[in-house]
Amino acid sequence: MSAGAGEPAPFAGFSAAELARRRAGFEAVLEEQGLEHAVLYGANRSGAAVPWLTGWPVTREAHVLVTPGELDVLLVSFFNHVPEATRRVPQADVRFAGDDPIRTLLEVLRHRGAEHAAIGFVGPLPYDQHAALSAGRRLTDLRAEHTRLRLRKSPEEIAALGRAAELTDQAVRAMLAEPVVGRTEHELVARAEHSYVSRGGFHHIHYLGVTAMADPDRCVPAQWPSGRRVRPGDVLTFEVSAGVAPDYSGQLLRTVAVGCPPSRELTRMHDVADAVLDAIEALLRPGVHVERLVEASSPIEDAGFTTVDDLVHGFGGGYLPPVLGSRSRAVRPTPDLTLEAGMTVVVQPNVTRPDHRLGVQTGELLLVTDEGPRRLHGFARGLHRVQ
Repeated sequence: MSAGAGEPAPFAGFSAAELARRRAGFEAVLEEQGLEHAVLYGANRSGAAVPWLTGWPVTREAHVLVTPGELDVLLVSFFNHVPEATRRVPQADVRFAGDDPIRTLLEVLRHRGAEHAAIGFVGPLPYDQHAALSAGRRLTDLRAEHTRLRLRKSPEEIAALGRAAELTDQAVRAMLAEPVVGRTEHELVARAEHSYVSRGGFHHIHYLGVTAMADPDRCVPAQWPSGRRVRPGDVLTFEVSAGVAPDYSGQLLRTVAVGCPPSRELTRMHDVADAVLDAIEALLRPGVHVERLVEASSPIEDAGFTTVDDLVHGFGGGYLPPVLGSRSRAVRPTPDLTLEAGMTVVVQPNVTRPDHRLGVQTGELLLVTDEGPRRLHGFARGLHRVQ
């Protein structure tokens, strides 16, 4: 069925040319590191390495053996998942991993004459698997190199993220369709999920925070919704991401006053958040060091507020650098990193009271280009109001 007017076209997966581009980049890393083989690992729909290189959305557990000049071997746990993996990854030799996946992998390595060869790896290998793979050979962690390959997006990746942003916008519109008062958090999440799932979208996240403006008890959206019903005088904050493929999602954050005008305190907090969002967005240009993004958030602390959530983080193809906090709450040391065209980042100044009982959310996914930042979302900015 074709997409309706104004709807993003269904996502058919990344092309063979795009996957070949990624494979070439990864093979160049192996050559730089003096390695002839690498193992990629993911489990329970987590870990970017396997889907990024093969297109397989990891289910229970998956291992990929990469050897330049050879067909990739994709080992899939759960026998009934093998047929779908075979359809989705025609460019690999897809096999059942068996009850002991690392033993199966070691047997494949033996057949490739790599019983004692140095191996690169990407992904959180369980302790016992890491021990078995490292016995008698050198292992090289390639996570940093793999991350570097994903920082700058190809035109195909940018197009996918644009489609995901459209799905995310539609999900938020569905979630906020009136009436909101009287609906439970579960019902609001169900509205959002139905919107993007019915259009072929993937789950990523949908975090909600609902609290009374006059007597607040939370400053950021919660990871799990509750049965609490929305009441007039509440403030709703959210962070919603609908995807078109694993790790290729939009991300939209907003604050909504319910049933009445926003309080004076909420308005003041949101004015600060908007000013910081504008200041950081203006800096999203190639050659700008990320320390300047942190400096641009100083109005938060100057106004007597702080943050709980990230200020900025890389996004698209995984959760990526730079991951930045504000002056009063540094997430981690600021990396020595300058922005480049093709990077995608979420700017999200979550301004909160120092007691963390009230906060606002604003921000979204943005693309760094030579001409400056480009919005991928179309949802209106600012402090919203619904009934």
